[in-house]
Amino acid sequence: MIQEISISNLGVITNATLPLGPGLTVVTGETGAGKTMVITALSLLLGRRADAGAVRTGADHALAEAVIHLDPDHHVLDAAAQAGAFIEPAGQCSELLLSRSLSAQGRSRATVGGRSAPVGLLAELGQELVAVHGQSDQIRLKEPGAQRDALDRFAGSGVARILGSYQRSYRQWRAATKELASLTQDSRNRVREAENLRLALDEIDSLDPQPGEDDMLREQSMKLGNIESLRNASLQAQAVIDSEDFESPGITTLVETARGVLAQASGDDPVLSGFAERAAELGILASELSSDLAGYVADLDEEGPELLAQVEARRADLGKLLRKYAPSIDEVIEWAQTARKRLESLGGDDSRIEVLQDEVVALEQKVAALASDLSDARRKAAKKLSTRVSAELTALAMPDAKLVIEVNELEEPGAFGQDSISMLLAPHAGASARPLGKGASGGELSRVMLAIEVVLAAVDPVPTFVFDEVDQGVGGKAAVSIGERLAMLARHVQVIVVTHLPQVAAYADRHIRVIKNSDAKSNAGAGFTASDVVALDEPARIRELARMLAGQEESDTAQAHAEELLADAQKLVCSLTASESKKP
Repeated sequence: MIQEISISNLGVITNATLPLGPGLTVVTGETGAGKTMVITALSLLLGRRADAGAVRTGADHALAEAVIHLDPDHHVLDAAAQAGAFIEPAGQCSELLLSRSLSAQGRSRATVGGRSAPVGLLAELGQELVAVHGQSDQIRLKEPGAQRDALDRFAGSGVARILGSYQRSYRQWRAATKELASLTQDSRNRVREAENLRLALDEIDSLDPQPGEDDMLREQSMKLGNIESLRNASLQAQAVIDSEDFESPGITTLVETARGVLAQASGDDPVLSGFAERAAELGILASELSSDLAGYVADLDEEGPELLAQVEARRADLGKLLRKYAPSIDEVIEWAQTARKRLESLGGDDSRIEVLQDEVVALEQKVAALASDLSDARRKAAKKLSTRVSAELTALAMPDAKLVIEVNELEEPGAFGQDSISMLLAPHAGASARPLGKGASGGELSRVMLAIEVVLAAVDPVPTFVFDEVDQGVGGKAAVSIGERLAMLARHVQVIVVTHLPQVAAYADRHIRVIKNSDAKSNAGAGFTASDVVALDEPARIRELARMLAGQEESDTAQAHAEELLADAQKLVCSLTASESKKP
């Protein structure tokens, strides 16, 4: 809840602090004293549009600050912390400081927890913290989504369970439907892709390329293309090894001669015997080389132009694969392996489509059944909520007003069911029910919202409610009823009310008065009006109620009436407190 609000240079208020707290706080004062500046300050802190005209004349800027206490696990604190806000412990609560300044030129700056923040963050946090109902404010339950949420909260755990089951089934249905649509819409493309893959694999399989075959064929082609030069080189080398020409003997002849010479002389030195053996080894190696060269030449004679033609034909066939699928045969083989897996998956999509079709039908039926159950539960809750709010309106000087809650079926189910929730107001007997915000005056709308908030108070998550002139155009018993309802609402949440009715102010736990400063000219400059904000003690409160009752705060009769009014109000407040304490 809001612990205090500080205001500087806003409208007629130069510098003021409003001490707040739990329960009901009322703000009163003479016309023109600046009561509405409290609402203006709150609007700034809630991230609403700033009007430079609200800055006090002659001041550079206006400033509004609020100290808010929340449970340590409140989700607003998480959002603020993510934005870098500094959050201080305050006993069993956590303290969050919000502020917003507005320059006379219209520039605005916001801070959350002592850190600069976008104004949008104030709006995001504010909608979770405060609901303002004023003559020019948006109605909190104006949007269909907010009306649906309010009805569901009022309905309680029964609707919550059905909605939870519905939303799980709805998400599954949407996911299955999306996957089925994707597979079905891509069916033609998948068939085309599968056919292309089959043709490609047939082409590759018909050639049956082997790993490294392109490199091997390239080497073989080079060899066959130079077969004559290879034969000549081999024959020349063989002649050098095996020549028996006396003038130019071959290697084998020379080595054998050397071996014989060494063997004859080995008797004189055994070392030469080893050399003779090595010479014999050279002879054997030379003979083997000659033999291998002869075999190589024989093979070349068998590998003629026909084999070269076969090699080139194979290379041409493989070249087609290289141009289509990959730069090397190894990569072509890898591509084919991947293509086979993809072809298998494409074939599996057909069976997946059949499974999904059955799944979508089953889930659609389940979603429809749960949506029907949800609609039935909502209609029952709508009837109860409508009856209770209409009863509250009767007590708030709108005896013939009725809140009508329509639960209509949408064409298609959505994330929150297949219902369109509409809250309508028939403000007078015979008047047709119209959407909230269109069927009543500003004062009537404030009372409608008060009636709804009183009924929803136990289930509504917003901790602070602000009402501006909720009692406009009301007096007598109706004013007393408004005070009672505000006191009832304040048992559950913090309530701040700007009022001109003493019957409402009498029910306050805290009474704040905005007073026109009698020394305004000396303090603020000639021609300017200033106001002070004062928290009233019991005697001052009696005088303020007397002023509101009769315009004569020092009148004994008016003060006696004010005391009686306070006493009656306190009896109700005490009974409400006792009633709350008896609840388990």
